[in-house]
Amino acid sequence: MYLNYYGLREPPFNINPNPRLLFYSAKHREALNHLLYGIRERKGFVQLTGEVGAGKTTICRALLEHLGPNYATALILNPVLNSDQLMKAIAMEFGLQVKGLDRLETVAALNQFLLDQVMLGHDAVLIIDEAQDLTPELLEQVRLLSNLETDDRKLLQIILLGQPELRDRLNKHELRQLRQRITVRYHLAPLTPREVGQYIQHRLAACGANGSPYFSAPAVWRIHRYSAGIPRLVNALADKCLLAAFVQKRDRVSFNMVGTAIRELEGRIRV
Repeated sequence: MYLNYYGLREPPFNINPNPRLLFYSAKHREALNHLLYGIRERKGFVQLTGEVGAGKTTICRALLEHLGPNYATALILNPVLNSDQLMKAIAMEFGLQVKGLDRLETVAALNQFLLDQVMLGHDAVLIIDEAQDLTPELLEQVRLLSNLETDDRKLLQIILLGQPELRDRLNKHELRQLRQRITVRYHLAPLTPREVGQYIQHRLAACGANGSPYFSAPAVWRIHRYSAGIPRLVNALADKCLLAAFVQKRDRVSFNMVGTAIRELEGRIRV
């Protein structure tokens, strides 16, 4: 509704992950670098945690763009499966035809695929999002996948993305073997008030804004206070703010407009 009025090419605050609009705060850049380091140095396991909406999935999308053609990748977005289903889902994400195969045959096909990647000079990366939902049994199955190796290298690099509960789960005694194998860890903290202002301006500029609309300093402060620096909540609130500014035909988002937007959101968003 407000795109034409402000001369924007696309909605700047869409809540769907879009690596093109990724704002590289110092902590987001550090998180991406941790993932790249763990993969390129073949560390085996990498763990990235953060609150809901902190930007983990967006960083994951950016990671996939950084890896390039020498990496075979599999992304599991919904790991709430049983162990057989998880193995099949991983194999299918790598493009393997495993329909009708039993568990042992699926693992054998996956192992052969990984060996073939080595022969091609490629690496294989498995990314599991929402990993806090994995049961201890499934986490153990994921650990066993890391046993697929040659004499001098791991065949599969595994990234676990999850909410802070993932750290609590991995601290359980029965998962100590997996915990000991995770040598690269990073926790993605929320944005600071200054970073929220930079984040908003970055996304506006990336979508074609040229000085208008803009958010006043008090408006940014109020957005940070409401969102606690969580990008997904910043997006939801900033989008409503732009709608409020459009209705009033204003180029500046004010402190009071943020209040109006918050009142519209409070029935749909819990913080």
